[in-house]
Amino acid sequence: MGDSKVVSLEGLKVACSNCGLSSLCLPHGLPEEDINRLENIVKRNRPIQRGTLLYSPGDKLHNLYIVKTGAVKSYIQTESGDEHVIGFHLPGEILGLDAIKDDAHGCFSKALETTSVCELPFTRLEELSASIPSLQHQMLRLLSSEISNEASMISLLGNSTAEERLASFLLSISERFKQRGFSATDFFLTMSRQDIGSYLGLALETVSRLFTRFQEEGILEVERKHVKALDIDRLKQILRHQNSCHPSNKSKKA
Repeated sequence: MGDSKVVSLEGLKVACSNCGLSSLCLPHGLPEEDINRLENIVKRNRPIQRGTLLYSPGDKLHNLYIVKTGAVKSYIQTESGDEHVIGFHLPGEILGLDAIKDDAHGCFSKALETTSVCELPFTRLEELSASIPSLQHQMLRLLSSEISNEASMISLLGNSTAEERLASFLLSISERFKQRGFSATDFFLTMSRQDIGSYLGLALETVSRLFTRFQEEGILEVERKHVKALDIDRLKQILRHQNSCHPSNKSKKA
């Protein structure tokens, strides 16, 4: 995949202080002494297979999870039994923060591919946070990020065209891969087109049509789940053009 890196599952037992994801997840910015204390409560499990649930609605909050390798989707089920995707989680990202309010999870979280996670027992994390102010700050940083991302998503779904939603999604994935040291322009989308549509509030047919259109316009090269972003600037122009030139279009639904 071009200049992208491949994450080996052999590295699962790497200590937090030596982990390549430490700048993205909870240990970020902690002094080495505090990282060592955090390592003592982290559980590093064997990889889980595609389709495995980390938790379901109503499950009591026992752990927070940080994705080590792979990818996870979070979703809820409608009354008709359909899935509504509310998030995709890549390496370095944390899951389970939504359960802190009611001490129970409100959604499903499922592995999209073979995935490994670090488990953080929440009770022990709370106890540790009480004695490490910098860890408290990190928790607040993560919670703030969750709120900011949710607000951005609400704005995107409420005020954007289908074209802008998909462009924004692809740019987000590109940037997140880049932050992790992978290629920003050559990557696999482990989520299905159906999942992407559910997340963006678009019909499957609309998502497929836009991928085809972006490919015909030379913005992307797509082969199943393998995507090459040939023109990142064009994706950014779509967002700028929609925001500055077509405010009336933002209320349209796909």
